[in-house]
Amino acid sequence: MTRSVWIFANLLIVALGLSVQASQAAELVMVRRSGCPYCQTWDRMIGPVYSKSDIGRQFPIRMVDLDRDPPLEAKLDRAVYFTPTFILVEEGREVGRIEGYPGEDFFWGLLEKLGRSLPSRS
Repeated sequence: MTRSVWIFANLLIVALGLSVQASQAAELVMVRRSGCPYCQTWDRMIGPVYSKSDIGRQFPIRMVDLDRDPPLEAKLDRAVYFTPTFILVEEGREVGRIEGYPGEDFFWGLLEKLGRSLPSRS
């Protein structure tokens, strides 16, 4: 096997491993709508620090616009009607959700509670 083929094969194995790992990792999906005042408050209060927090690193956030983006590919327990709705998704399935933005103090606690309900963390 030539060196370039060996390098390509190893890179392919690593890439495949990362894509499988990424698809199984839990993520937080924020379903929002343009002009939503509670979404804007979340953006101001939580948005700048979310990815820097421990829980933000555990559950990277993905923003989905309810009116503009295609429906989520994840299997949801029920439709989304309110914005913002925060849905914790693992392995393509909803684990739990927070409907609305309850304020900074309650948001973190509710999200930690959702994280404890993950099957992989039981």
